[in-house]
Amino acid sequence: MFANQPSPRRRNQTLVVVNSLGRQASSLIRVASAVGYTVRGQLRSCTRNKLLSTELTSLPNVTLIEGSLEDPSFIGELFAGANVAFINTTSWGDEVAIGKSLAVAAKKAGVKHYIYSSLTDHSTIARQGGPYLDALPLWKTKFEVEKFAREIFGLDATFVYAGCYNNNFSSVLPVPMWQLEDNGEGGFLWKAPFHPDYPIPWLDTEHDVGPAILQILKDGVRKWGGMRIPLAFEVMNPIQAAEAFTRGLGRRVTYIQCPLEIDAFPIPQGYRDQLYAAAKLFEDPKNPYFLPGMGERCPDVARHLWQGWRSLEEYAREVFPVEEKANGAPWILQLLAEEGDLGESFPATPNNEANGTEVDA
Repeated sequence: MFANQPSPRRRNQTLVVVNSLGRQASSLIRVASAVGYTVRGQLRSCTRNKLLSTELTSLPNVTLIEGSLEDPSFIGELFAGANVAFINTTSWGDEVAIGKSLAVAAKKAGVKHYIYSSLTDHSTIARQGGPYLDALPLWKTKFEVEKFAREIFGLDATFVYAGCYNNNFSSVLPVPMWQLEDNGEGGFLWKAPFHPDYPIPWLDTEHDVGPAILQILKDGVRKWGGMRIPLAFEVMNPIQAAEAFTRGLGRRVTYIQCPLEIDAFPIPQGYRDQLYAAAKLFEDPKNPYFLPGMGERCPDVARHLWQGWRSLEEYAREVFPVEEKANGAPWILQLLAEEGDLGESFPATPNNEANGTEVDA
């Protein structure tokens, strides 16, 4: 897919990435390394996911640096001499303060293209003839960072908005709204508060974020400067998504709308607030996922950036069994026992952060 030799134009390009073990960041690191960028990636600890950090550091021209994004001197060193950056902040620490300091440091270092992974602040969206929507707390903070970055004179920035991750699904990990339950008949039940007609934008994070960001960097700020880009390659309601999953997995997945069920999950209060707000948003199909004007551009703009995207059906067929085996899911282990060792077909692979840590819904 990529040329074997680095492009001369990119050979001296240094790309800064933060939270490198996240799904979005690691996706970009892999493809950026392949086309010749020098990648400088921040992470809190290499031991947090040693398998993934070992994989990333084995790639050509990739350096992972341990350090806190709350340390101004570390941030200054991170951006020193960098040309471009992809920033996906998380709720570890004060996300708004960290996001602001990263943007200021990038401007000071002379970064030429700053790509920030933002999300919708629904409190800026008014219902038709009614009050404003309620904000999702962990999305609102990202939007605040975006607003600040836009106000920095001379910081050429682009803002990407991720759809719901294909990779959120699991039958064993505690992922509210996305956990699949064994139905006792060889299939699964997906119970969630999405209205059956809610148009969910879908994104295969690990497969598609990197190539899409790479194309934005290639096109440059002349084309994408100041733009908001919805990263979603499919738009399907929950029933359509369950049908796609069924076709890919070869096992019936049935969607059931129900109230949010999180009492059995060990979830911090801050994230509980996020989940309750998300459940309320998704209960009405008229409530938009993206800011006004963005949803109408799905999935065309994302598919324009990256034509090799992976569908939810393909994810269910090609990747879900791999992740399920790696996480010790009983159904896949039983399948392996019944059909013989299929280890070569379903090799255990690292799971970039536990599902739910970087969930965009």
